[in-house]
Amino acid sequence: MLLAIYLNDHLATAVGARELARRSAKSNRDTSYAPFLETLARELDEDRQALRKVMRALGVRSDPLKVGAGWSAEKVGRLKPNGRLRGYSPLSRVVELEGLSLIVRANLALWRSLERLELDKTAAAGVHVEQLAARAERQLEGLEAHRLNAVTEAFASAPA
Repeated sequence: MLLAIYLNDHLATAVGARELARRSAKSNRDTSYAPFLETLARELDEDRQALRKVMRALGVRSDPLKVGAGWSAEKVGRLKPNGRLRGYSPLSRVVELEGLSLIVRANLALWRSLERLELDKTAAAGVHVEQLAARAERQLEGLEAHRLNAVTEAFASAPA
């Protein structure tokens, strides 16, 4: 029961992550951030699919209310003021990269938790959590490098 709740909480986060990553990649389509964000969006969707495989292998049903809440939370997050009346701003990029960092850190925690539990069914489902954990670590490194660049672009010459 507790594992089902835990996995559904992560699934809700994964749904919101997919939406945020797609939006961020689209908003940065014509920037140097695009290749990284497009890859990250694809990988986060793969992570969501891997989690769904794990849940199916363990006989855990997805909770549609939690999934809907994850999707809705990302949409509500778009309402945050960004210093512009309309459109994307350099602050938008910083906040999105920070949000994606938090999400990837949660993914890393999930994959490490599943590693610790040594659930034979995850490997039987074709999900190799040790590889997903390593990918999350790589994603975090890339996110931090891009976040620091975005911070410099957004704030280095801006008045407080």
